[in-house]
Amino acid sequence: MIIYQRTKEEFSKDILTNEIDKIIAKQIKAKTGKETSPNEIISFKNSLGFIDRVLNDKDIPDDCGISIEYHIPQTAKRIDFIISGSDGKNENVIIIELKQWSEARLTDRDGIVETRFQGGISATSHPSYQAWSYAALLQAFNATIDEEKIGLYPCAYLHNYEPDDVITNDFYAYYIEKAPVFLRPDAIKLRNFIKKVMKYGDKTNILGRIDNGRIRPTKSLADSLKSLIKGNQEFVLIDDQKVVYETALILTSQSNEKNKNVLIVQGGPGTGKSVVAINLLVELNRRGLMAQYVTKTSAPREVYFDKLRGEKKITELKNLFVGSGTFINAAKSSISALIVDEAHRLTKETGFLKMGDDQIKEIIQAAMFSIFFIDEDQRVHMDDYGEIYTIQEIAKKENANIHHMELTSQFRCNGSDGYLAWLDNTLQIRETANTEFISKEFEFDFKILKTPSELRDLIFEKNKLNNKARLVAGYCWDWNSDKNPNAYDIIFHEYNFQMKWNLKTYGSKWIIDPNSVNEVGCIHTCQGLEVDYVGVIIGDDLLVRNGEVLVQPNARSRMDKSIFGWKRMMKEDPATCKSVVKAIIKNTYRTLMTRGMKGCYVYFTDKETEQYFRSKIID
Repeated sequence: MIIYQRTKEEFSKDILTNEIDKIIAKQIKAKTGKETSPNEIISFKNSLGFIDRVLNDKDIPDDCGISIEYHIPQTAKRIDFIISGSDGKNENVIIIELKQWSEARLTDRDGIVETRFQGGISATSHPSYQAWSYAALLQAFNATIDEEKIGLYPCAYLHNYEPDDVITNDFYAYYIEKAPVFLRPDAIKLRNFIKKVMKYGDKTNILGRIDNGRIRPTKSLADSLKSLIKGNQEFVLIDDQKVVYETALILTSQSNEKNKNVLIVQGGPGTGKSVVAINLLVELNRRGLMAQYVTKTSAPREVYFDKLRGEKKITELKNLFVGSGTFINAAKSSISALIVDEAHRLTKETGFLKMGDDQIKEIIQAAMFSIFFIDEDQRVHMDDYGEIYTIQEIAKKENANIHHMELTSQFRCNGSDGYLAWLDNTLQIRETANTEFISKEFEFDFKILKTPSELRDLIFEKNKLNNKARLVAGYCWDWNSDKNPNAYDIIFHEYNFQMKWNLKTYGSKWIIDPNSVNEVGCIHTCQGLEVDYVGVIIGDDLLVRNGEVLVQPNARSRMDKSIFGWKRMMKEDPATCKSVVKAIIKNTYRTLMTRGMKGCYVYFTDKETEQYFRSKIID
């Protein structure tokens, strides 16, 4: 979507008349229906004046195209500033990421810096990475750019930033080489960068053609994706996974704008929902169809992307892995297939700003075929909205054909359906015939440890095998280390135990980073993922009294947002609140205790709860 499009000469006049901010805000309102925040208006006025001075050179043609706030089709990404024209041989587009930053901090994460925003210091993409990733996204998925060989030249301009050893640090050299970063003293350098490829103006509406270009993966991208998955045993389809996969391929081939299809696939922990999803992603893109892997939380996307890419930095590939709020402004039926993993985690609106209308509806509208992998017993947040009934009702309203399938083959917990049934019965989620854990019959290693230190040491020992053992816990401890890196979060003084939550250092890749075994994960970083052995600290939010499994939401950390608002709900609708909170806390521990494929080890902070679980085990 093009918000502002003018020639260089017209853009310069809009700057001179001090109307540029009003023009852009008016265009954003007209094309998206959204108001522009005061801070955005200020940034338009400040940054665009700097870039206008850079362009004030007779060797940069007056009829070069200028586009501002370009919304990349089928994404929530926006490019700050674009210049279009030619060098006499090829048509070219310069992508400029504009920043008002005056400071930044190094991090140990690839392509990530920290800088100050309104809410304080936060991690964000390096400006060069950001500009390059936008160019890579267009290069990989826009047919016009691919077929017509339009040159893309990304860069970043930080007009307030004095040179230092942070923003141009060698740690970011890979991205700076692909998208140069220009700082406060570098206006002339940026001007020369532009002049190299903008010798002639835009005679053919280059950006308009790009904006209307067909969205599809390029052959080189599809080939890269295929080669990365080939021979990887982790993604081999087994039993009913293969049936779901082949059915989805057929439905995709039959789907079009007038014949939409929605496939709902139910499956418990370890039934291979994500394996089917990744295989579909690969095959559909190999066939030249635009397909994306969608999750609400970033952890599954980051981990599967990391597994697929190996040692290569394939940013184009990363753009196949997107968040569930990506489709707020997507054109209807513009994507061949959307593959939604962990659909139970979808929310009605997107983010804390409550953007969009309805994530399920936006996904179904955007795709000709959409597949939702769902396990309703893994809903662990008050805002979790993904239910089979809800998907069905929305699909009906969108006149889509609805199909149902189920994945039952158990690949987590050593294939032990018995363990899962016992866990559901013991947590009193549902009654099953498995009232006791019989060690000799269940090919799964389940142990209750007397102290958290024993649990920690056992996980450390198991992790030496292949880096596939992790500690997790219920969110009953504050995340103090977020503000104070020297602080510990989960502390048991009597057992000489102190550890930190994982979220800050390792982010979404906590479950695969070799060093992250030293930190504790939570439901937000491990759902949808698995290890060989999981150690679970069960806090006082889950209690057993007189044989009844109860929940105690007050024991949750005040920082945990998964049951945010429960006190207000308790006053307004006590019965519903009790039911919802009980389900969330029980589902949280069910999910944590099913992350291990070979074993689960548990420590209970409450001794009566521990004794209840011990009474359900037969050695």
